[in-house]
Amino acid sequence: MKTIKVLIVTIMCILLVSSPEIMAQTEKKPVSKGKTSHSETTKPKTSSQTVASDLKGAKEGIWGEWMKPVGKLEFYTLPYPYDALEPAIDKMTVEIHYERHHRGYFDKMQKAVSGTDAAEKNLLEIFSNMDKFPDAVRNNSGGFFNHALYWDNLTPKKQEPSRQMIELIEKSFGNYDSFVKKFDEAAANRFGSGWAWLAVDIKSGELFITSTANQDNPLMSIAERRGIPLLALDVWEHAYYLKYQNKRTDYINSFWSVVNWPVVEARYNQFKSIMEKVK
Repeated sequence: MKTIKVLIVTIMCILLVSSPEIMAQTEKKPVSKGKTSHSETTKPKTSSQTVASDLKGAKEGIWGEWMKPVGKLEFYTLPYPYDALEPAIDKMTVEIHYERHHRGYFDKMQKAVSGTDAAEKNLLEIFSNMDKFPDAVRNNSGGFFNHALYWDNLTPKKQEPSRQMIELIEKSFGNYDSFVKKFDEAAANRFGSGWAWLAVDIKSGELFITSTANQDNPLMSIAERRGIPLLALDVWEHAYYLKYQNKRTDYINSFWSVVNWPVVEARYNQFKSIMEKVK
């Protein structure tokens, strides 16, 4: 009799574990593109998910869900595996850059805005009035946002700029090669840590190239020339030192092989709808 009871209990346990309803309740919820909760362990996309992520990133352009109040933002989800950008950017660099540096900026941003009016403002509102906020908000909100742009404008798949982008680039820089040269110079000549940008002037709609120190970006009211960022390149040493050591120019040259041009173009197509809000 005891043996029969044990057998019955065992069968019931198997049925419960294999039940679709139970499995559905215990299964982890899928992570939405671009965001995860504060406590959630973020995992990068698998290679099979990357195509869908690229397409969604291109449709969302620069804003999408980023215009939530800062206090309600959640950490960004890397849209590809850590090794997806090799050989341009190695797996260990991507993992450390994303999990430690990017996540660190997010956590510190949330700490800096907690209990303040900044927590109720979106990033655009903060950047447009940057001189009114403390350095902790400036550095960490910039660090969080800049890195999200950076990851989104990279892709494992070789991309080429569309005819529209080529024409825009030619109008502002003469030709594509001249554009690349000027962008490379801005990235290489940025002293110390910072970023190189392709942006759209918020007043004229003209494309321009600039660089910013630390975690500043062209959206900030303190920027030398204000614009909506289209293409971001991180030239902090943590972005390349494990693979390239002090050879920043080699890292810059490799960057062009992983640029996600559909996302860059989507950001440009979006700028007219938000440029009035940035002024």
